[in-house]
Amino acid sequence: MVKNYILDTNVLLHDPDSINAFQDNRIYIPLPVLEELDNFKRKPGQLGANCREIIRKLDYLRGKGDILNGVRLENGGLLILKIYRNADLDEIPFLESNLKDNWILFYSLKIQQEFSEYPSVLVTKDINFRVKAEAAGIKSEDYLTDKTNLDIYTGVVDFKLKKEQLNFLSSRKRISPKDIGIDETLLKPNIYLDFGKQNYGRYCDEVNEIKILEKSEEEKVFGISARNREQFFSLDALMDDNIPLVTLVGQAGTGKTLMALAAGLKKVMEDKKYVKLTVSKPIIPMGRDIGFLPGTAEEKIRPWVQPIFDNLEFLLGSKGIKAEEYLNKRNIMEIEVLSFIRGRSIPNHFIIIDEAQNLTPHEVKTIITRVGDKTKIVFTGDPYQIDNPYLDETSNGLMYLASKFYDERLAAHIMLVEGERSELASRGAEIL
Repeated sequence: MVKNYILDTNVLLHDPDSINAFQDNRIYIPLPVLEELDNFKRKPGQLGANCREIIRKLDYLRGKGDILNGVRLENGGLLILKIYRNADLDEIPFLESNLKDNWILFYSLKIQQEFSEYPSVLVTKDINFRVKAEAAGIKSEDYLTDKTNLDIYTGVVDFKLKKEQLNFLSSRKRISPKDIGIDETLLKPNIYLDFGKQNYGRYCDEVNEIKILEKSEEEKVFGISARNREQFFSLDALMDDNIPLVTLVGQAGTGKTLMALAAGLKKVMEDKKYVKLTVSKPIIPMGRDIGFLPGTAEEKIRPWVQPIFDNLEFLLGSKGIKAEEYLNKRNIMEIEVLSFIRGRSIPNHFIIIDEAQNLTPHEVKTIITRVGDKTKIVFTGDPYQIDNPYLDETSNGLMYLASKFYDERLAAHIMLVEGERSELASRGAEIL
């Protein structure tokens, strides 16, 4: 059944391509939404870029027909820019008429009344606005297109083997899944396998083989070693140059950022595999300029990236090196806020995007498409610690990215479950 979908401003800013996400339904953009977009078009960073992109899309569609009466989209949907005179709208008592959100609500109610042959739904990322809409008598829902299932695979599968099968593993570096009775159709590219008794492997689907991983307590990556199996798998993926995309998901204290930095420093400083290590993280709210902070550009971003410097001090300090003094002398590393990466093409870098759970799926796409030749990129984050008010554990860019690439040989995904910072930190993450 065809429906009327009324889009809130934050949906368009969240995903400029959202107008194409509603199949062959009727998509309404109220005039107050355009007024709100006008306030964002000069904003710096990704927010302003998204606003300008959706405005360009609307201008293109305006040139294809009468957008006030409806323009057909490529997927069969009908996009309508809706304008009402104030006298045509029924205002709701006790709602302030000077708020744009309330005018979007008045428009939604009028569309529902005027086109009652179709069910009407207000789509907004604002939880409180959804509650207000339901209270006012109009169905409302979140933007569902880029939500993902939190139960995506953890990156690890347990296959308990018999003693003779384990003995078979110990004598080989690579085996076929059939050699130990595993159906390869159940495996995903770069998924890690736990055979029991600290016997591990990784499935390489391009050759339909399982690479046997040897765990050594003495083996370290830039001075650190794995304390649990997920960390062991993470370091394996981080150090493999044939896996250009790695997503590390886990709560605070599981070692995501530390391991990514250790691998990046080793690859750049010791192995000379990449020319530079680039570390970045989003400033929340996304698109907020750092210009309001005092000092130079480096001084302005320092509060946002201090946790990264803390990890660098730990890693370089273990080698008797003062982190800032060393990094200032050598052009091997750059630490930037995420908005500075947009528009660049970055070849031959080891890139770490920290706190990626605060990115939207559209922002993640923007970053991924900046990756140049011979570059490896690592996304880390905790989907349960989100600062962006319009994202949740199922709609953030980190989980969206992991779910979209879970079946791609270019990527590896690990969900870390054991905290290693301290017993207190691990327990606090669980119960607080």
